[in-house]
Amino acid sequence: MADFILALDQGTTSSRALLFDRQFGIRGLEQLEFQQFFPKPGWVEHDPQEIWDTQLRAARGALARAGVTGRDVAAIGITNQRETTVVWDRRTALPIHPAIVWQSRQTTPICDALRAAGLEEEVRARTGLRIDAYFSGTKVRFILDAVPGAQARAEAGELCFGTIDTWLIYRLTGGRVFATEPSNASRTLLFNIHTGDWDDTLLQALRIPRAMLPDVRDSVGLFGETDPEWLGHAIPITGVAGDQQSALFGQGCLAPGQAKNTYGTGCFLLMNTGHEAPRSQAGLVTTVAWRRAGRLEYALEGSIFVAGSAVQWLRDGMGFVAHARETEALATSVPDSGGVYVVPAFVGLGAPYWDEQARGTIVGITRGTTRAHVTRATLEAIGFQTRDVMQAMARDSGISPAVLRVDGGACENDFLMQFQADILGIPVERPLVLEATAMGAAALAGFGVGLVRDRAEIDRRLGAPRYFEPHMRADERESRYATWLRAVERARGWMEAGS
Repeated sequence: MADFILALDQGTTSSRALLFDRQFGIRGLEQLEFQQFFPKPGWVEHDPQEIWDTQLRAARGALARAGVTGRDVAAIGITNQRETTVVWDRRTALPIHPAIVWQSRQTTPICDALRAAGLEEEVRARTGLRIDAYFSGTKVRFILDAVPGAQARAEAGELCFGTIDTWLIYRLTGGRVFATEPSNASRTLLFNIHTGDWDDTLLQALRIPRAMLPDVRDSVGLFGETDPEWLGHAIPITGVAGDQQSALFGQGCLAPGQAKNTYGTGCFLLMNTGHEAPRSQAGLVTTVAWRRAGRLEYALEGSIFVAGSAVQWLRDGMGFVAHARETEALATSVPDSGGVYVVPAFVGLGAPYWDEQARGTIVGITRGTTRAHVTRATLEAIGFQTRDVMQAMARDSGISPAVLRVDGGACENDFLMQFQADILGIPVERPLVLEATAMGAAALAGFGVGLVRDRAEIDRRLGAPRYFEPHMRADERESRYATWLRAVERARGWMEAGS
């Protein structure tokens, strides 16, 4: 068997490809950014053709950097930005409209109409999601309305809808395979997470023809082979998952109660709930983690809007540091935050509050407050927000994780990871390889091609992670968290106050 697995990691601002060897060491990496389009305030769009072009060039670049060819690759795994929506011509593979990105709010009026029709509870019961412009279904409706004749063409089976995984599979296989898998399908507002199939009631509500939907396959297994034109050889695609579910798999969170947090621009905290799909009463969403051997597994998910972007604010907005890595030294230059709390609700608050009217707040400032105190408080806010979501997960599931596994750029900050352990009161586990999203895609593909037999095999190859053990006294932990909750209340509903 060939010696490498190629992971395609298609993100919101860049397309990346990572080549893993049999020991899951990274042998080649290529990353290419692509253009962001903002046609109106709150709208975000991508060029699907540019996504395809950059992803193909990244794949070729990763192979070239490692000095290998397509013949040396045993399998391809795909992970992707999840809710971004593409509609294309089935025959020509040409998009009929720009891709509408998960961040875009342009379908808010469609969401309002669904709520006015009384569908909120119906949608939550069937999909585990809220009615929100975040998800894909309303984006499909927008495109069918925006392009003349698109509805009739969709009903005639001439158009395809897909999230980015489907778009890449279609292009990689030369249009021979039109498929997705449940972790991506479960982010569309069209997929019933209990039956494991597209939901006719929701399709009817959004007037989306089933003929334009991809086949839903297991997350692990053969999707098809790439056209030899692209990488010089026909390579099987054997593992696919949305980015956050891929990170969950890459972190080895395969049992109920195991949780990971990805510290990126925001934070995405997912906890495996096994074959149970608990309905959140605490401000989270229920999503499919993956499907293997025909069996669905689920996760609770909490999205924190601002995490790493708060560090960018310290650097670019406040000028406190020249580089993000300097925040750790600045934060540890003072013994504590001096009573300062930062609530970084720059674009409102996500889970578990879902308060669009909240705005960023700094409380507890005195004449002695310095940039070091504000920096420390900003890093601590990331830890506090994570505890908010962890507690919501415990309420929804009755499960309290014994350890939190972490990945993403901000988890390289040792101060933040130690504070995270302290404020949660449980250990934080940081892997040696922080590329958990791409690692998950590679691991899924490895299972699919038989290169990997069990997840523990990957752990043995990677070596021991680093643990951050909690040291904060329980009374201090609870006092600090109670004060954080007071600070959050100061931030909530600010825009409604009319200031």
